[in-house]
Amino acid sequence: MKTYQILLILTISLFTFFSESRAQDINIKEVLELSIDSPITPATFNYLEQGFKRASKQNSDAILIKLNTPGGLVSTTKEILTLIGESKKPVMVWISPEGASATSAGAIIASAAHILLMSEGTNIGAATPIQMSGDIEKSDVRSKSVNDLKALVQSLAQTRGRNAKLFGDMIEKASSFEARVAKEKNLVDDILNQKSKLESVINNRMIHIQGEDRRILAERINYSSYEMDLGQKLLNIFANPNTAYILFLIGAALIYLEFQAPGGFIAGSIGALSLLLAAIGFQVLPLNFGAMALIILGFVLFIIEIYITSYGILSLAGLASFVSGSLFLLRTDDSYIVISQTLVISASLAISLFLIIVGYFLVKDHKNIGKTKFNSQLDESATVVAQLGFENNSFKYQVKLHGEVWNFESTSEYQVGDVVKVKEQTELCLKG
Repeated sequence: MKTYQILLILTISLFTFFSESRAQDINIKEVLELSIDSPITPATFNYLEQGFKRASKQNSDAILIKLNTPGGLVSTTKEILTLIGESKKPVMVWISPEGASATSAGAIIASAAHILLMSEGTNIGAATPIQMSGDIEKSDVRSKSVNDLKALVQSLAQTRGRNAKLFGDMIEKASSFEARVAKEKNLVDDILNQKSKLESVINNRMIHIQGEDRRILAERINYSSYEMDLGQKLLNIFANPNTAYILFLIGAALIYLEFQAPGGFIAGSIGALSLLLAAIGFQVLPLNFGAMALIILGFVLFIIEIYITSYGILSLAGLASFVSGSLFLLRTDDSYIVISQTLVISASLAISLFLIIVGYFLVKDHKNIGKTKFNSQLDESATVVAQLGFENNSFKYQVKLHGEVWNFESTSEYQVGDVVKVKEQTELCLKG
């Protein structure tokens, strides 16, 4: 082979080598920042999906997700994993600020990040679905859902070069790790306390994205933020399990009040609105419909108690049905969220107190049946509002008593504004 041919081959080889080297580098100058600070619901996925589209539209080089979540829906979490996996831009997840956590569904989302960072004072883990949390140590009742999630998380962690075994333990054993321990055990890539330090943390770092190993080059990053729109914020609020539960209780209580004192329609209208808002939240939450039926049964029994004298038996059955349904309302295989037990206990105590007070007055009134006259005004004080004249040896007046206007007779003469004492009462007249 001639010398010029050898030189040509070497030149082409060197050119190809350097071209491939440059292709492996990802220069990050523009970063779009997203923020998740709530349970993982369809509103969260919609927000992230729109955020990823915004990043492509404005030619951002990477996406930074600040994450702080107690959990959410497994189905939505898997959709978010697919969204991250299909991204051609590096996705960085930063568990922040101090006191934040990426537990349950948050830990699974974090496992998919191309770069995973934590602030000091944060934690990650405890990713066993709520329904399975009592069975994770019993191999004979281990759910296929747990095994499926475990395999998924381990696969993602291994792809990103992280500790796949410990990520699996987050699912299988509900393990949780604070930031420093997570860094030592290769669960996260680094510790980041200030966003201004991001360049130094990610510069020259190798990532695995869409089947290729790429090197990050970062210097003087410019950040732009993308916030949830009003519709996403409202759905996020209503999809909060505690908010949806409270709205449902308010609606049910006001409907109950409408049955107790019908005619005003104000309580019933507000109650219907509250139930509709609760329904908006419940439609995206993993409802246990058997538990929901128990809660509805409880309120039905409370209403029946109005019309049937059961001496509290129906109310007690309704209370038991309500508490049981509330505790299991969101316990499904798709759930990483649960209604606060403190909220359930508080609501149960409030209903119990109401039933006790109503029961006390019912018993009290039952004991006094026949002993006192209905709407008795005896020994009450009334105010003279008009003089009607003198007839049949009595002065005639109109008096006001407890907001009611009564006819009043007396052998004594009074002026308008005088206070009189009621000594006798007939169906249509008071006497003093």
